[in-house]
Amino acid sequence: MTYAERRNLALILLAVFIALILLTACGTTHHHALPAYEPPLAKTNFQQVRTTAYTHTESDHRQYSNRNALGGELRAAGPPIRRAEVVTRATLAYEVQRAIPVDESGSYSPPLQRFSMEERQPVTPGPKRAPRTTRAVKRAVVVSRPPQIGSAAADWSRWPAGTVFRLLSTGQNYRVEDYGWALSGRNTIDLYMANQREMNSWGARPETIEILKWGDPHESLEFLRRHQDYRHIKRMVLELEGRQKEAASLR
Repeated sequence: MTYAERRNLALILLAVFIALILLTACGTTHHHALPAYEPPLAKTNFQQVRTTAYTHTESDHRQYSNRNALGGELRAAGPPIRRAEVVTRATLAYEVQRAIPVDESGSYSPPLQRFSMEERQPVTPGPKRAPRTTRAVKRAVVVSRPPQIGSAAADWSRWPAGTVFRLLSTGQNYRVEDYGWALSGRNTIDLYMANQREMNSWGARPETIEILKWGDPHESLEFLRRHQDYRHIKRMVLELEGRQKEAASLR
């Protein structure tokens, strides 16, 4: 066998090897089972959901870097906010009613004179007060900023893209901007965290959320229809089209 023939054979074997790798990857992506289907929650302003956490450095998200499904940048929510009901209420000054003794020895008021309608008594002037020194006082102005809205992933047939919600336990706000294979057909919301330490610390926990703004299901449907060759996206499309039985039977 000549050198050229050996080189061609090596190239053919390399091409076959690469093709096998690609086919294996595609098979893994398209043929592992979808998660068990859950009936959708009622679309109310307050919902009890299961929450998990993810970050962009996970192995299944590295190919997307820190970008969400809409092409924007993933963002972590601002710091937790203490709930109002656990903050001790301050007592206002006018709510305290008590007698405050007066120290007359340090008063600069003139002595009281006897009152009469018939005669006028001379008034002894009291000591003059020292003039006050005017000082320039600098006041700090606190500028409040709106809380940072974090990114979240969910099934867009349950929470359409653009849905904004608040975690009642922390006061943090999130916006649905992402989706994932394990979330399709599930009442689970995945919260984006800045790093793996925060992701692991959150774990999985039930949370009550308040919907502040619902996303547009029609816009989500139009977006997902362009990618429904993936079965987890196909399931969301079927449910958005009102074909729940087909969505539930998809595996």
